[in-house]
Amino acid sequence: MDPVRNPYAPGAGQRPPELAGRDREISQFKVVLERVARGRPERSIVLTGLRGVGKTVLLNSFRSMAIQQLWGTGKIEARPDQSIRRPAASALHMAVRELAPRHRAPDRIEHFLGVLKAFAARDPHAPKGSSPLGIDVPAVRGRADSGDLETDLTELLADAASVATDLGVGIALFVDEMQDIPAGDVSALCAACHELSQTGGPLIVVGAGLPHLPSVLSASKSYSERLFSYVRIDRLDREAADLALIAPARREGVEFKPAALDALYQAADGYPYFVQAYGKVTWDVAAENPVTAGDVAVAAPEAESELAVGFFGSRYERATPAEREYMRAMAALGDDPVPTARVADELSRKPSSVSPARDALIKKGLIYSSERGLIAFTVPHFGRFLRSQPA
Repeated sequence: MDPVRNPYAPGAGQRPPELAGRDREISQFKVVLERVARGRPERSIVLTGLRGVGKTVLLNSFRSMAIQQLWGTGKIEARPDQSIRRPAASALHMAVRELAPRHRAPDRIEHFLGVLKAFAARDPHAPKGSSPLGIDVPAVRGRADSGDLETDLTELLADAASVATDLGVGIALFVDEMQDIPAGDVSALCAACHELSQTGGPLIVVGAGLPHLPSVLSASKSYSERLFSYVRIDRLDREAADLALIAPARREGVEFKPAALDALYQAADGYPYFVQAYGKVTWDVAAENPVTAGDVAVAAPEAESELAVGFFGSRYERATPAEREYMRAMAALGDDPVPTARVADELSRKPSSVSPARDALIKKGLIYSSERGLIAFTVPHFGRFLRSQPA
């Protein structure tokens, strides 16, 4: 088939040509947007799931929906070694700039920008002598500038929500890789969201992260279990996985034979990233229309080779020798979550001696603790990949 017309798009956070299997989540978010805009109470949202299930794609789709409703939006990608003070300020700056042209009181916008400038200036890592975020208004003293992130973020979000209230819309702050926010900052963000939920301000946080994100939030504030609406994003069922392949192909006049779809589902296992990866290579190797199971058989080794380098291998390379040894021991025990004690037994080591490797892997986002005493890979099929590699 013509590779130029290939409709499939495997990529980090890249929207697939057909966003299949997410209708329920999209409908739920539409309701959230409407309720918040009408002053109804609504919880912030947290999307959780493994790598490759489309959390970032859905996060970006939610943002597009908010923009279409004339909301102000901003986005953060959290990092474990970076405070959210400056990224949050930058995201809210973008959100309010989207609202400013429609606001009838320029002085209200200017006042908020002054508060925002004061908030950002308290970042200890900000370049000295620079104007935070390039905001060309005087900083407002005595608001969101105490230096305590919990107090400052609470005041800043309240002021941002007030600006949105003037226009009868809302503000949405999107946070990707939310599990990587430093512990103290997570606590501050939860406290600010808690205050907003009590005052009914039209501002929501929409986060996305790995499966252990709910426990990260709960550890920071006990009430976070009731503060957020948790949405688990999983692999696609058979019907949705088929649609993700069929719909883009039909727009190009190409069909799949049922046996080809069977083979593709078995290979991709319903994971959206894998669906796109196998679909793309299968399209390129298919000699004619319709696509057959034979085409999939030819394409599978090439797709697996690309995944081994770009999806699995790039993550494996980030690990130290000791961390790789730990992951290989995990893989040897199967694909389900395994007790940390069994991993230590597999390595013939004491649990305390391998805990540094485990903790480092968690910090790097390669494994997570699904519940106390259990660990699992954050990447689907990672154990199978490791078992296929030479020792």
